[in-house]
Amino acid sequence: MNDTGRAGRMRVERRLRTAQHGAALLDRKRQIMADELERLQLHADRLRLEWEACARDASVWLQRVAALDGQEGIRRAAPAEPAQVEVQWGGAMGVTYPVDASCTAPTAPRPGGSSALSYATTAHRTAANAAVRLAAVQRAVVLVSVELEATHARQRAVENRWIPRLEEQLRTIRRRLDEQELEEALRLRWAAEPARTGSAPALPTIAVARGGAS
Repeated sequence: MNDTGRAGRMRVERRLRTAQHGAALLDRKRQIMADELERLQLHADRLRLEWEACARDASVWLQRVAALDGQEGIRRAAPAEPAQVEVQWGGAMGVTYPVDASCTAPTAPRPGGSSALSYATTAHRTAANAAVRLAAVQRAVVLVSVELEATHARQRAVENRWIPRLEEQLRTIRRRLDEQELEEALRLRWAAEPARTGSAPALPTIAVARGGAS
């Protein structure tokens, strides 16, 4: 497709407007994703502190149970079925990521040991739930970070390569059109010169007398 005439100028101008609009949309998306990433990172920090506290509490109770009931008592109190994890999904700007998660522990056998065993069971269930919530938000941080970097890369490509290339192409077309218009004006001017010369009045003629009067 020829992009050197007036029609080409219009096509390039449309592409340039599209590129500029796309860059603005990408910048808006980048800002939203950056804000969301910051929120998720703060949330992950809070959940990590919560999980670390729960894990310490569970570890303390486990040590007490080991001292009172021994490894056999711990083994008998362990449930036979695995825990179930449910992930809640959400998203922003076309990116899907986990927003929360919960852990449902199976029914454990009725403890027959010390009272510390019951406290240890509760502490470990709480720690497991805190762990899956932290894992979910950490996964969200990874997904949003990847999309943010990809969005920024696309924005740089549009702003630093696509738009400058279209702007240079548009300047070239406009310069050629200006040259064509100047050439056309000169041709019209030169074409009008002979007409103006041909319509000028004729110079007067001078009669030359023949000599010799009789």
